Amino acid sequence: MVKFSRELEAQLIPEWKDAFVNYRQLKKHIKKIKLSLLRSSLPPSDGGAASALPRYGFSLLDPLRALAARLSTRRDQPLQMDEEGMYKDDLVRSRDDEVKEFLEKLDEELDKVENFYQTKENEFCERGEILRKQIQILVDLKQILHEHRLHRQRSSSSPTPSSAAGGLNSPSSFSESAGETDPSSEGPLVADEVIAALERNGVSFIGSARTKAKKGGKPRMAAMRIDIPATTPGRTISAVTSIIWEDLANGSRRDGSGGGDRINRKKIQCAEKMIRGAFVELYRGLGLLKTYSSLNMTAFRKILKKFGKVSNQQEASEWFLKKVKRSHFVSSDKVVKLADEVESIFTRHFASNDRKKTMKFLRPQQPKDSHMITFLVGLFTGSFVTLFSVYAILAHLSGIFSSTTEAGYVETVYPVFSMFALLSLHIFLYGCNLFMWRGTRINHNFIFEFNPSTALKHRDAFLICTSFMTTVIGAMVIHLLLRSAGVSSQHVESIPGVLLLLFTGLLICPINIFYRPTRYSFLRVIRNIMFSPFYKVLMVDFFMADQLTSQIPLLRHMEFTACYFMAGGFRIHPYETCTRSQQYKLLAYVISFLPYYWRAMQCARRFIEEGYDANHLANAGKYVSAMLAAAARWKYAVEPTPLWLAVVIISSTAATFYQLYWDFVKDWGFFDPNSKNIWLRDELILKNKCIYYVSIALNFVLRLAWIESVMRFNLGRVEHRLVDFLLASLEIIRRGHWNFYRLENEHLNNAGKFRAVKNVPLPFRELDSDG
Repeated sequence: MVKFSRELEAQLIPEWKDAFVNYRQLKKHIKKIKLSLLRSSLPPSDGGAASALPRYGFSLLDPLRALAARLSTRRDQPLQMDEEGMYKDDLVRSRDDEVKEFLEKLDEELDKVENFYQTKENEFCERGEILRKQIQILVDLKQILHEHRLHRQRSSSSPTPSSAAGGLNSPSSFSESAGETDPSSEGPLVADEVIAALERNGVSFIGSARTKAKKGGKPRMAAMRIDIPATTPGRTISAVTSIIWEDLANGSRRDGSGGGDRINRKKIQCAEKMIRGAFVELYRGLGLLKTYSSLNMTAFRKILKKFGKVSNQQEASEWFLKKVKRSHFVSSDKVVKLADEVESIFTRHFASNDRKKTMKFLRPQQPKDSHMITFLVGLFTGSFVTLFSVYAILAHLSGIFSSTTEAGYVETVYPVFSMFALLSLHIFLYGCNLFMWRGTRINHNFIFEFNPSTALKHRDAFLICTSFMTTVIGAMVIHLLLRSAGVSSQHVESIPGVLLLLFTGLLICPINIFYRPTRYSFLRVIRNIMFSPFYKVLMVDFFMADQLTSQIPLLRHMEFTACYFMAGGFRIHPYETCTRSQQYKLLAYVISFLPYYWRAMQCARRFIEEGYDANHLANAGKYVSAMLAAAARWKYAVEPTPLWLAVVIISSTAATFYQLYWDFVKDWGFFDPNSKNIWLRDELILKNKCIYYVSIALNFVLRLAWIESVMRFNLGRVEHRLVDFLLASLEIIRRGHWNFYRLENEHLNNAGKFRAVKNVPLPFRELDSDG
C-alpha cells in the first residue's frame, strides 16, 4: 500500500507545492510526540546518578507502562468544553511541549491553506466576472455585424427593424457565425450602435456620439479598441501600422474628429479565439483549485487520525477535524458554481450547445501509457543493434573507409547518413529529458504550452528515435550490399535520397498517423523561428532555437545533401563542386550564422514586448558574440595566418565565457551568492547536490570543443570526418544535458510565483485606460 505522503507528492500541483499542507513535517512532529510519550513511560531509576544513565534493552512490560502513563496523563489533563461546545486549547497549555508544537504547526498550516485558497478563489472569481463582460461585448458586436450584413444585403428594400441583442442567452453560436465572410463588413461600424452595445455592459466612454448629441456638441466615435496580439507577421505589420496611424490621428482625435479603431469581422474572430482560450484556462484553474482543496482536506484528516492514535486524544482530533471542515477552503462552493457556469457559457457560445464538444475542450483526456509502445521500442532497439553490427562487419570487409584519390564513401554518402544520426541522437536525448522531467514533476507541458492530450511522452520519443535509426541503419546496410554487388552507382547513390524523401513526406503528411499533432507543431515552431522577429516569441520557440544553435553541423549536412541530390551537374562535375565552390562557402557561412541570428532577433522582439528589459539585450549580445567568433573561425579556416589565429582565440574565448556565464547564472540560476547551497541556488529538485557540481564541470568542458578547430591536427580524410561527427555529437549531448536544468529553473520560477495557469490576454479595453 502506497503511503499517503508519496501519494500526495504524486498528485499535488507542482507550481503550488509550497502552498500545500506540509504533511511530512507534521508527521515528524507526531513522531516526536510518540517518542516523548515513550520516554515519559519509562520507570525512574533508584539512584540520582544512575537516573542519568541511558536505558538499554526492551521489556515486555513497556507497552503496559506506556498505556498506564497515557491514561494517567488523560486523567490529569481533562479536555474542557467552552460555551459553544468546542474544545479549548488546553492541549496547548499541556506540559507536553511536543503536543504544543504540533498544534501550533497545524494551525499555521491551516492558515496557510486558507489564505492561499481565498486568494486564488478571489482571483478566479474576478477573472470570471471580467470574462462575463468580455463575452457580452463580443455577443453584442457580433450581433451588430450580423445586422449590418443583413442591412447591406437589403439596402434596396425598407430597413428591417433590428432585433434585440442576444446577450449571454443568444441562441447563435460563435462557431457557427465565425465562418461567415462578408467583405462589406470590413468597414467601421455605426458609432451609436457600438456605444449602445458596450454601455449596456458597463463600458463608458468620454465624448461619445450619443453624449455629444444630447449636449449639442460635436459627435465623436467611441474610444474603444480590440487588442489582438501581434503573434504573426501580418498582425505585427498591422500593429505597427496602427500605431503610426494613431500617432498621426492624435491631433484630429483631440478635436473630436477622429474615427477611433476600426472594428471588423476578422478582429472579432480573433477576439473570439482569445476569449475561448481564456475560458479554457479559467476552467483549468478552477479544476486545480478543487484538487488543491480535496488533497489538503485528505491530508488534514489523515494527520489528525495519526495524532489521535499516537496521543490517545481522539476528542481533540475530532474537534480540530470539525474546525478544518468548517474552514473556507472546504465549505465554500464558489469554485464549483463558477465551474458550472463556465461549462454552461462555453457550451452555449463555443460548442454549438454540444456538451461532448465542451468536455473535449475543457477536460481533454490524458493519454495512457501503452505497453505496445514499450514493446515496439524494445523491438526497434534490438533491430538497430543487429543491423549496426552487420553494417560494421560489411564496412570493414568492403574497405569503404579507406582514403583514395577520388571522393570516398566517407565524403559523399556518409555525411547524408550522419545528418540522420545526429537528428536521431537529439530526439533520444529529448526523450531522456521527458523521462527526467516527469520523474521530477517538472511541468514541461505547461511551460511549453503543449496540449497534454497530444504531447509526446518519453516512450513516444524513444519509439521515434529507435524506428528512425533502425530505418537509417537498414538503408546503410542495403547501400553497402548493393555497392559490393556491383550495382550501378547511379542506383546505389539514390538510396539516401529515397530515405530523405521518405522522412520529408512523413513529416508533412496530412494524414493523422505517426504523431501528426507533434509533427505539425514542430513545423509551426520552425516557421516561427525562421521568420523571427515577426512572430510572437513563446517559450517553446526560443527553446527550439537554442537547440538549432547546437545543430549547426546537421544544418551543414543538410546543405551538402541538397547539393548532392539537387545539383544537376553533380554526376558530371567533380566532388569539389559541393565543397569548394565560392557559392558553397558563402552558403556555409550563412548557415553557421542563421541559428544565432534567429535567436538574437527573438531576444530583440522580447525586449520590445516585455517592457524593454535589458536582460534580453544582454542575451542577444551573447548570440552576437557567438556570430563574431564563428566568423573569425571561418576566416581562419580560409586564411590560416597567426593574426587570424589570435583573433579566433580572443573572440572564441570571450564568447565562451559569455555563454558559460549565461548558462550558469541566467539559464540555470546557479552561483547565487546568498544561496544556502554553495555555488548553486536555494531550491533544488535533485536531492544529490553533487550532480549539479558535476553538471557544471561537464558543461564547462563541452563548451570548449571549439579548441579542436584551431589545433590543426594532422588527420586523414576519414579521421577528420569521424572527429567532426564526434564533436557534433558531444555538442548535442551538452544541449540535452542543458535542457534539464533550463526547465528546472523555469519550473522553480513558476512555482515561486504560484503560476500554474496561463494568463490569456483579453481583447476589449478602452483607449483611455492606456494612461
